[in-house]
Amino acid sequence: MPTFPAARLMAFTQSLFEAAGVSAADAAIVAHSLVDANLCGHDSHGVIRIPQYLEALKNGTYRADAVLSVIHETPAILAADGNWGLGQVQTYRLLERLIPKAQTLGVAAGTLRNCGHTGRLGEYAEFLAQRHLALIAAVNSHGAGRRVAPPGGREGRISTNPLCIGVPTSHEPVVMDFGTSAAAEGKVRVQFQKKQPTPEGWLIDHEGRPTTDPAVLYTEPRGSILPFGGPQAYKGFALGLVIDLLCGGLSGGPCSNPNYPMTGHGNAAIFVVFNPALFCGFDHFFKETDALTAYVRTCPTAPGVERITLPGDPERLTKEKRLAEGITIAEGTWELITQTAKQLQVAWPE
Repeated sequence: MPTFPAARLMAFTQSLFEAAGVSAADAAIVAHSLVDANLCGHDSHGVIRIPQYLEALKNGTYRADAVLSVIHETPAILAADGNWGLGQVQTYRLLERLIPKAQTLGVAAGTLRNCGHTGRLGEYAEFLAQRHLALIAAVNSHGAGRRVAPPGGREGRISTNPLCIGVPTSHEPVVMDFGTSAAAEGKVRVQFQKKQPTPEGWLIDHEGRPTTDPAVLYTEPRGSILPFGGPQAYKGFALGLVIDLLCGGLSGGPCSNPNYPMTGHGNAAIFVVFNPALFCGFDHFFKETDALTAYVRTCPTAPGVERITLPGDPERLTKEKRLAEGITIAEGTWELITQTAKQLQVAWPE
């Protein structure tokens, strides 16, 4: 499998989007987001998405020149329409509008509808934590992507509906970011492109039987992803369900809906930004967040466990390793990317 330095892969990714008609500034945002996802170990949200995004631009599903339209705005709220622009670009535009609201009022909430795939939500929590702001964020698949079956069911009814909560400390932020399914669809796609089985407990086939074959999500008759939680998967499904309800209901976009195709191409999203300074102040906030994170890290470890890790630690450790050693791309993924590069007449890195 080919391995690339992050900087080279990022420049190549940006050149592909520029060749597809995306402005240099917007192409840089998307390229950074995708490669950063790979650096953090979330290959499901990394350059594997390049062919998907570029095909959406080519067929008009995504628009390179889309603006962010305001549906409704108050001092604390911004409901926006992404007009099917690139998801990372439109999300940052929304957040840049929410930041001053939160800094003034202490809290601000925003929604997006008709938005391209937003990418890794943890990226936005890290972005806001640098500004000492906390974040709660969630997305659904804009009516489509109904790949998660309810406990006891054998057909998907909701999408994987990730939830992210980012909490700043005076050091590294704590960033919880996970799908409410046993695995993100993109992680199943990675295994499918690698031609490798998935771990047990991720998938069921169309009869509701457990399987490790990732092809069940992409061939008829389709299987489904299980909610997270194992024997208590009803908790994961409940969380995914309420996220779906809020993302569709608040944004003006759809909840998971049988009238939409299975293959999704975007998100309806909610973002809530908190400014600790206007609650009990930064001094108290960081005193408590620093104390608790330190207390958890000093927990005695079980046999065979080297150290306690907190949400966000695996991403930071993986990024450090991949910045030093490079990013390895699955052969199937790289083949699709090089085919796209040939179509756009962009030279790919050695």
